Amino acid sequence: MAPEPEVDVSALERFRGYLALFARMHWDPRLRGRYDPSDLVQQTLLEAYDKRGQFRGGGEDELAGWLRQMLAHNLADVLRALGQAKRDVNLERSLEAALGESSSRLEGWLAAQQSSPSQQAMRREDLLRLADALDQLPTLQREAVALHHLQGMSLADLAGHLQRSEASVAGLLRRGLARLRELLHERD
Repeated sequence: MAPEPEVDVSALERFRGYLALFARMHWDPRLRGRYDPSDLVQQTLLEAYDKRGQFRGGGEDELAGWLRQMLAHNLADVLRALGQAKRDVNLERSLEAALGESSSRLEGWLAAQQSSPSQQAMRREDLLRLADALDQLPTLQREAVALHHLQGMSLADLAGHLQRSEASVAGLLRRGLARLRELLHERD
């Protein structure tokens, strides 16, 4: 029996924007100034590269799930270090669940479940393109779009979270979505 092919660097690198999106969406405000989401993504990608021989999945969906799980564990480790707490399996599971739910919302935002392998491959590619495009938005626009559309936060809750008026948040969403469309159109 031939050994399973290992995950290469370029396959992992394609998920940088995808992981960055989820790291920012689930970033605890207590971490600001001490840690950066991009550092967490880099750590996750380095860990994935080091452990690439352990990956047993068969495709990009499994690779995305494996990377999200690794990101959740790394985020839990950072939160533990901040609080000097012991390992909390429930925290890791809740982070994994939250990341999985956000991923499902992101996929649902793109399109309904498609059946053929070629359509599924196109949806995965679109998912990575969307994550990369979101990563290019200005910080407030990216946060507004991600929290509203991918985490389902209401406009009122989003206004409170961002400490802005609802009209201001609506403008952020409008400009963020317009820029997102431009970025995605440029890549077609």
